[in-house]
Amino acid sequence: MNEREKVENHHATHPHSDATQINHPTTHDVDLEKGQFSGSHGTSGSTTPQASHTASAATAAGHNEKDKEKDLDSSSASSQTDDDVGFAPISTRPQSQPHQPRPMSRQSHNSATLSHISRSRSNNGFGVDDLEDEAEKEDDADEEAAAREGAGETVDEEKRFEVSWEGGDSDPLNPRSLATWRKWIIIAVLSAGSFAVTHASAIYTATYTQMNAEFHCSRIVATLGLSFFVLGIALGPFWSPLAEFYGRRPIYICSFAGFLIWLIPSAVAKNIQTMVIARFFQGLAGSAFLSVSGGTVGDLFTRDKFQLPMAIFALSPFIGPSTGPLVGGLINTFTSWRWTHYFLIIFAGVLLVCVVVLVPETYHPVLLKRKAANLRKTTGDNRWHAPIERTTKSVASTVGNSLLRPFQLLLLEPMCLILDIYTAVLLGVLYLFFGAFPLVFRTNYGFNLWQVGLTFMGLGVSMVLGCSITPLWTRVRNGLAEKRFKKTGIMKGEPEDQLPPVIVGAPLITGGLFMFGFSTYPWVHWIVPIIGSSIFGLGMSFAFTGIFTFLVDAYPRYAASALAANALVRCSFAAAFPLFGIQMYEKLGFQWATALIAFITLGMMPFPYIFFVFGKRIRARSRFAARS
Repeated sequence: MNEREKVENHHATHPHSDATQINHPTTHDVDLEKGQFSGSHGTSGSTTPQASHTASAATAAGHNEKDKEKDLDSSSASSQTDDDVGFAPISTRPQSQPHQPRPMSRQSHNSATLSHISRSRSNNGFGVDDLEDEAEKEDDADEEAAAREGAGETVDEEKRFEVSWEGGDSDPLNPRSLATWRKWIIIAVLSAGSFAVTHASAIYTATYTQMNAEFHCSRIVATLGLSFFVLGIALGPFWSPLAEFYGRRPIYICSFAGFLIWLIPSAVAKNIQTMVIARFFQGLAGSAFLSVSGGTVGDLFTRDKFQLPMAIFALSPFIGPSTGPLVGGLINTFTSWRWTHYFLIIFAGVLLVCVVVLVPETYHPVLLKRKAANLRKTTGDNRWHAPIERTTKSVASTVGNSLLRPFQLLLLEPMCLILDIYTAVLLGVLYLFFGAFPLVFRTNYGFNLWQVGLTFMGLGVSMVLGCSITPLWTRVRNGLAEKRFKKTGIMKGEPEDQLPPVIVGAPLITGGLFMFGFSTYPWVHWIVPIIGSSIFGLGMSFAFTGIFTFLVDAYPRYAASALAANALVRCSFAAAFPLFGIQMYEKLGFQWATALIAFITLGMMPFPYIFFVFGKRIRARSRFAARS
């Protein structure tokens, strides 16, 4: 049997060996994608998946050269090596044509491209793309191969005409090749959009006094407008898989246009029922923007450069709630409550124009699809295709999985459930403060509406401070990986390395709540409870940062589902807490109402440390978590 026959038999019996290698990122690639240590690399993010695949291709080429020399004497037909076969289809190329091997960068870079574009992470806990099951991928590969076989197309030809980025990130069509100033304009617009959505949730709380008098409704009924808005946000991550089929830009435009449209009924509402319904759909439309926009940062920046833009983007949804009461207080102090919604309409309208004009499509699979379509049009060769065009997934099945898996994680994964409840309590406390702060500072210190809004600035400043400390936690993770390398000889990060911010933040959260609660006496200066709330905000910033990244790293194949589950639980608590907050403060008193919440966080304080120590063992028994 000559060399050519061996190769043909190999492809006949292993039709998906190459496709599987291309479409399945290895553990090594995923670790590099996370910016973690892996293999023998000494610094985080120092080696890209492209370099890894290129090195592998070079090694394979070296072995093939040795095999070629060894087999030259045995058969004259062995002049074509395995490497040649991998780049040129045997059954379709005319024998008279000289062999022109396809550049290695096409194949080696294709695998790396898919490992980069298969998932985009978001540190704000709203948006991320799931990796598929390995079994699902294999099934898809089988179906695709069968389809190609029926059409008379070989696996090698399918790979040869698969479109990828020419020159990697330097491809003019690749969003990462955009000028730096252009990238930052896109980040600024998307950050402002995320800020606007969460800002709208809190600015509404300043309208209660005037709106309740006009609609003749109680404070608890008016609070439903806040709760339903947050419930709408909770459903947003379930719509993010639509970006896999249509790209990010259509989601941005449609969702923000819907957000703008549903602001109009709020501005002209004649009763509280209209207001509550409109607020729900505002949150639902805005949440789609939140759930998708985080992935754009990964589209624009490589892993070694995206830390700063991601930190800024991740901060914006948490700054929005802390600035809402101040802006709303100023508006409702000097004009009608309806101008609160007029302001949001103007703000959202300007941002929508900015999104349409300044934010292009950045989702790599969709851009490759457009590139393939252009190649088919210009060359007349219909064999050119993008990876996304070979997928067998349907919109219904993708959305169905996004609805099912979050509940599976909540029911079957104790770490996911406990950490989700912890973040839910924290966000619930933040939204409870929208009722507690006016009650405390008006009663004890006689603050007016806009002065009460200023008291939330302590939370905002502390969150900015927490964001600025992010590089410190990166050094901590690197130090843990180096320590592990000295013990095991393997330089690799673990998901538990993401938990130190939570371990540090937990006592700050509890201590800040106790300080706020037991300083809410009229004879204590008003700055003291604000300082207490600032300490709470700093701890909450640390906790969210650590928990979001831990969930992504601990459940890499189901990262989107893990964050969707977190968003669902978190926003459900945030919707419920304002409904009983004022009654609790009036019944228990300012001090013990806050102390009750502080004791709840005290009971949950040990869990981050427990998961840091025993998380690896828990993941080993998990059905969904990554194993070390």
